[in-house]
Amino acid sequence: MTDHPNACIAIVDDDDALRESLAWLLDSVGLATHAFADGEAFLLADTAAFDAVLLDVRMPGLSGLQVQQRLNERDDAPPVIFMTGHGDVPMAVAALKAGALDFVEKPFNHQQLIDTVQRALLDHQQQRQQRARLDALEARYAALRPKEQQILVHVAEGMTSREIAEHLAISAKTVEIYRLRAMKALGASSLAELVRLCVALELVEALPD
Repeated sequence: MTDHPNACIAIVDDDDALRESLAWLLDSVGLATHAFADGEAFLLADTAAFDAVLLDVRMPGLSGLQVQQRLNERDDAPPVIFMTGHGDVPMAVAALKAGALDFVEKPFNHQQLIDTVQRALLDHQQQRQQRARLDALEARYAALRPKEQQILVHVAEGMTSREIAEHLAISAKTVEIYRLRAMKALGASSLAELVRLCVALELVEALPD
């Protein structure tokens, strides 16, 4: 059985029999599905309501790659698993470069397909959790006083308390008080963690690896 009991998978393929067999397969492991005969119908639906998409590469109307491109323009787009026929590997590679999670070749190995879908669900769950954490961090940062925000940026830029004090024309002790207050508000237990949070907030650029 699935570890994601409330997940819903979109199946987008113009082959009626294939849509039915995929829906049956995923239902057998406790996953809900919603099938679409073409990309246009899928894009008219609330795509953010799905936790993963099984998307055919070749379809009448919009191709799978075109559907993926439209999805990439939307917020909270679900991970895409492409379904490819013989000879579609170059298209599948292009899809992976555009952010697809994976591709599976027809005819499917049932267990491989289920495993790939489960991985997509886990990936989507982790993305949503990361986004929720970032939203909460942004809210805490927005609640800081302007001076605290300024000091955070300077700390993340590598300035010392003395340098920040001179730059802002305040005492070094005041800088320390503001910095500690800001660290507590953001939930940073160390200077290194504070810098990581500032990078996550895009207040400063991350150093290249």
